[in-house]
Amino acid sequence: MIKKRGLSPVIATVLLIAIVVVLGLIVFLWIRGIVGESLVKFDGRNVQLVCDEVEFEAEYSSSTGFLYFSNTGNVPIYKIKAKISGAGSYSTVVVGESDGSWPETGANPGGLYSGLLSETAGADSILIIPVLIGKTSSGEKKSYTCEERQGKEIPIN
Repeated sequence: MIKKRGLSPVIATVLLIAIVVVLGLIVFLWIRGIVGESLVKFDGRNVQLVCDEVEFEAEYSSSTGFLYFSNTGNVPIYKIKAKISGAGSYSTVVVGESDGSWPETGANPGGLYSGLLSETAGADSILIIPVLIGKTSSGEKKSYTCEERQGKEIPIN
């Protein structure tokens, strides 16, 4: 007669608990990746909501290639991105990054900036998008690019 032996109840219980813990960890990491880490401004408000309060003026001179920017609101703007559209395509550049002309501390309320925006050959329009800085729950500073709807479009003549 052949003796058939199965797993002992203790080993089966340990394996079931290990499988549940691993699956729980996978679900936790998946959800954490979807939700992302929230950024807050230094006064404690969510940076995504602060984007709605950003106010600025921007003009582009096609004859000189200069972008003129003024922060007219009460929210400091860390950087600005320019989405340059034309001929069925677009490119996005961080204004003043290549030549270091953007102020290191950003454009505080009332701050002005003017600089060459040379990547506009063949472009139809420029969308100026503000970038804010906030901190994570661990205290690390991170930048946050506002949504395109919070930007301003400048047509190029």
